[in-house]
Amino acid sequence: MFPIWFHCLAIAFVSLGFLCAVIIVIDVVRRPQPMGIMNIVWPVTALFGTVPLLVFYLRAGRSPGAETADGHHEHHHHMKTSTPRALAVAKGALHCGSGCTLGDIAAEWLAFMVPSVAITFGWQWLFTEKMFAVWVLDFLFAFILGIVFQYFAIAPMRNLSVGDGVMTALKADALSLIAWQIGMYGGMALLQFVIFPAQFGVRAQVDSAEFWFAMQIAMICGFVTSYPINWYLVSSGIKEPM
Repeated sequence: MFPIWFHCLAIAFVSLGFLCAVIIVIDVVRRPQPMGIMNIVWPVTALFGTVPLLVFYLRAGRSPGAETADGHHEHHHHMKTSTPRALAVAKGALHCGSGCTLGDIAAEWLAFMVPSVAITFGWQWLFTEKMFAVWVLDFLFAFILGIVFQYFAIAPMRNLSVGDGVMTALKADALSLIAWQIGMYGGMALLQFVIFPAQFGVRAQVDSAEFWFAMQIAMICGFVTSYPINWYLVSSGIKEPM
């Protein structure tokens, strides 16, 4: 059983993530993003990024205000040409991470509420650990949502057909998604298989604040591992600067 101090710490950080996400939602309603999909990306990534992500949004991601369609296009072009490379790469990594975050949340709760789903993806017949089977589902959901998010970032700007848009989104985000998930899996494995058992004698369950606190940490690990890949993708023009 987790000690009360750690339980309170987990509740505090998870609650802080929700609070930061709500603040950003309120702001993007008033100040929509030039790239529409970023209206979802910013609050979703605040769930794990908490205060540092909120500060990053306010300083480097906030839209100047309501504009015409042409104004949105011009503002986005200005952002692409004036945003420092390091910040553009960070935004690209967060764009990828938002799809991963939503996919992981959906997969974890689905497998928790419907355990037979984990069996379908390998638990008991391929993996002795249920967590590994759920990670397969995590990856599937994260990959699909990540490609959808990338499609809506690229296709409207380049006027691509659905087929071309999907293929371009795959090229732009597949490596980034894989790198993010590797970091996330590594973070969760370290916490769930090593640190939590050693320090507290238990693993965190999906319906606990401790689990989602661990997921916040794991998502930060995902950001770290995906950043170099996003640097390459943005630098080479494969991925649109955010």
